[in-house]
Parts: sequence; C-alpha cells; structure tokens
Amino acid sequence: MRISLFTVSLEVGGAERVLVTLANRFAALGHTVQVVLMKPQGELRKELCPEVRIVDLNTYRAVRTILPLARYLRRERPDALLSTLSQPNLVAIVARRLARVPTRVVVREANTPTREFGAAVKPKDRIVPALIARMYRQADAIVAVSRGVQHDLLRLTGLPESRIPCIYNPVITERLLRLRDEPLQHPWFEAGAPPVVLAVGRLTPQKDYPTLLRAFAQVRQSHPARLLILGEGELHADLWRLVQALGLTDAVAMPGYEPNPFAYMRRARVFVLSSRYEGLPNALIQAMACGCPVVSTDCPSGPREILDGGRYGALVPVGDVDALADAIVRGLEGQLPTAPDEWLQQFEERHIVGQYLRVLEG
Repeated sequence: MRISLFTVSLEVGGAERVLVTLANRFAALGHTVQVVLMKPQGELRKELCPEVRIVDLNTYRAVRTILPLARYLRRERPDALLSTLSQPNLVAIVARRLARVPTRVVVREANTPTREFGAAVKPKDRIVPALIARMYRQADAIVAVSRGVQHDLLRLTGLPESRIPCIYNPVITERLLRLRDEPLQHPWFEAGAPPVVLAVGRLTPQKDYPTLLRAFAQVRQSHPARLLILGEGELHADLWRLVQALGLTDAVAMPGYEPNPFAYMRRARVFVLSSRYEGLPNALIQAMACGCPVVSTDCPSGPREILDGGRYGALVPVGDVDALADAIVRGLEGQLPTAPDEWLQQFEERHIVGQYLRVLEG
C-alpha cells in the first residue's frame, strides 16, 4: 500500500511517537510510507527510518493546511491517509473532500474530546467537539485509542461501534526493550541513594503536576524520597516556584526532555501519572513494561483499562492530594503489584500494527 500519515509535527509527545512507530513498521513491512507535517520541527524526525519520506507543508496553522493537503492528495494519491490529533483529523477530512480522490481517510483520536476541549479557554477550541460530532462521520474509519475514548466518540457522533474500532497504542517496542537496560549515569540512582519517584510527560495543565508536588511534599514527611519529572513545557517556571514554596528544592528535579526515559523507569521505585484526562497514557504502559510499580489518577480515559481496574497498580481520584500521597507511600514500601507479561502483550507493537493495517485496507 501507499500510506500517508498526517499530523502537526514530530515534536515529542505520545501521539507523535505512535505515528513514528507505525510509519517505521509499515515501511519495514514493504509499504510505501510518507509522513506529512504542518510544521517542520520535531525531535522525533530523526527516529524515522530512511525508507520513510517526510513531506513538510510548512503551513503551521490548521486552516492554512487544508488546500496544501488537498493538493498533496491529488498529486500523490495515497491508498490511505492516517491522521492523528483532533485538529489535523478535521483538516484531513476536509482536504480529502476538496481533493476528490479515492484515498481512504482514517482518523485517530488520541484524547477524550469532551474533556480535552470542554473547558477550553479559546472559543475556537470550545467548538471542536461539535466539529468532531459533525465531521468525523465523513471519515472512512475512526480509531479510538482506548475504550473510554471510544465511548466518548460514540456519544459525540452517534455512529455504530463498527465505525469506531478501539486499537491500543503500539507502546511496547523493540526500541523500548533495548533502551530500558542501557546504563544510567545519574547520582540519584547510585547505590544507597534515597528511592526515586518518577513522572514523565509534558509540563502542561493536563498532567496536573501541582497535585503531584503537593502529594510528594506529604510523602517527604515520612519517607526520604526524591521526585524526578522528565519533560518540557510552558509550566516549568510556575512548577518550580511551587517546588520552592513547598521547600522541596533539594528533593525535586525537572531536567527537561530525556530521550531515554525507559532507563529511569527501570530503576525508579514508583512511577506516577497525575493527569486530569488522557486518551491512553503511553508513559504509564512504558513504566509497567520496565517493571516499575505505578500509581495513576483514575482519569478519563485509559488508566483504568491499563491497570485492569486497579489490579496492576494504584488508582486514585483526580486532584486528590491525600490519596495520591498514600498511594505513593505504598509504592515506596513495595506494596503495589506489577503486571505480568501476558497482560502487557496487548500493548506490544507486533500485535497493534496488523490491526491498523486492516483498518487502513478497509
């Protein structure tokens, strides 16, 4: 097949990493693969294999992308276009209609739309759920990354479940299994050092790191642990001010983006996801695949599915500082179960890629 994958950019993020994983695997299976981007930036560009061609539209904004993407579709005529993230998905649907080509358009929804855009500040973002309800019906298929996202889309669109298959992310890859065992040179992980609580993700309101920091301040009253947050984002300065206000400057580090978080997950005492909402949090699955006990908010959606209702980790209410602190303490004391390999197989790349190809083939 001739397969095109479309999104905003290849900056570091869960949806972007999934796109790179799929593109590389499709190419390895002999398909002709192109990655089409609105923005040329992105640390993950260098992770694409040489067989994958990058097409930079250099449009930056969604509205400006519709006509260039339509021209691309008329010129290249791919058999299938897989788009990811809500706004690129809407652009892909309109562009295919303008191009009048038989390209099969599959949109992948990576978050829970009513949660992601329901409380948006900008008016243009608040109308996205209504646009999804109207426009997604014109896609050939809609991939939901979790049952929670699937149920949200079923309510929004009124479509039958057969039009919105649930396909988990190809999170557990050969790359992860290789990188998790690489040596780690970090003073916090030396023999005899206090245990490390780890979080990985963008420093954005969605991840709710203020709740994590306040919970960790409670943990420190009884346990001499350290908190390491890997990721970049617009809230770095605000979060560091909160670290200072809580008196945690000697126990918290936020060093930014780390290309190999898996080596940290392999050695951390407990991994924490404090999000307000998700689609299917890749980092939570990655930590489990690295053998790290996990604590997560029971946010919509994904964590409850990933942890089998709390069977393979702790689930706590969103925004509950006390409950999060108690769960972290249980993790530090070795009281949290880990998931067996049989459970994690459903998130392995080799199982997921075939599911995507079947949807793309129609």
